[in-house]
Amino acid sequence: METLDRSEVTVEEGVKGDFRGALKPGRNKRQVTVMAVEDWREALADLGAHVEWEQRRVNLLVEGLALEQTKGAYLCFASGLTLEITGECDPCSRMEEVAPGLKAALLPHWRGGVTTRVIESGPICLGDDVRIEP
Repeated sequence: METLDRSEVTVEEGVKGDFRGALKPGRNKRQVTVMAVEDWREALADLGAHVEWEQRRVNLLVEGLALEQTKGAYLCFASGLTLEITGECDPCSRMEEVAPGLKAALLPHWRGGVTTRVIESGPICLGDDVRIEP
């Protein structure tokens, strides 16, 4: 995992440099993964642990958004980047390697984040404004 202050996100590639986001015939519901910092903090509080968010292995960390039950909505960034929320991002068993119990702590209320596909390409920078649109 690499933490960046800025990147490009495109319809063709997802987050630049992340091979998992590239377009694949019939399988593009998981180009970019997004998690809310508030959900991460709640999961860690329940767990009683301190783990850096990067270990969650999602592409983007947002603040101030309620992501639970938002399938079909759009994340709209100030830069014009638009992501369609395609579903919940279920935590994988690797989370247990990070901290015992972390997978279970991320399961309630979509705390593990959401999967998205890129609708409109654009740059993204640390601190960009983002909102949820129906």
